[in-house]
Amino acid sequence: MSNRDEAFAEYFAARSSSMRATAFLLCGDWHRAEDLVQTAFTRLYLRWNRVQRHESLDPYVRKVLIHTFIDESRWGWWRRERPHETTAETPAADTAPDDRVMLLTALARVPARQRAVLVLRYWQDLSVEETAAALGCSPGTVKSQAARGLEALRALIAQPATAE
Repeated sequence: MSNRDEAFAEYFAARSSSMRATAFLLCGDWHRAEDLVQTAFTRLYLRWNRVQRHESLDPYVRKVLIHTFIDESRWGWWRRERPHETTAETPAADTAPDDRVMLLTALARVPARQRAVLVLRYWQDLSVEETAAALGCSPGTVKSQAARGLEALRALIAQPATAE
């Protein structure tokens, strides 16, 4: 194994779980999250020798991950692979959903770009400037997308309460 491959494998082992968690928050599906992470790390591997500062790897991989997610969200449903659920099991009894499940379900329904901003700002705890750099937009866009995303998230969470 070359030094390049060893360095990449070490970085992948250290950071893939964190990136997978971020990807899951973006897309709400562990299988799709794995695909997003695989795409991001493949692109990183192809550019590994060109990356001058290895301390800037996390922002680069995060940016690739988010752009891949947003690009895939723009594709029509016919261009994405979608597994079909067929279960022979009976559904569980109706119980009140856990707050985390309710939040993740609502987050999955927020538009892709707003969801990306929410995940980076409030889950990854990035600053407005870091989020703007990751998304390739202005800090003002991050602020407006965060405000709209939080508004949408609040409305989605409030829906079950108002439906009863």
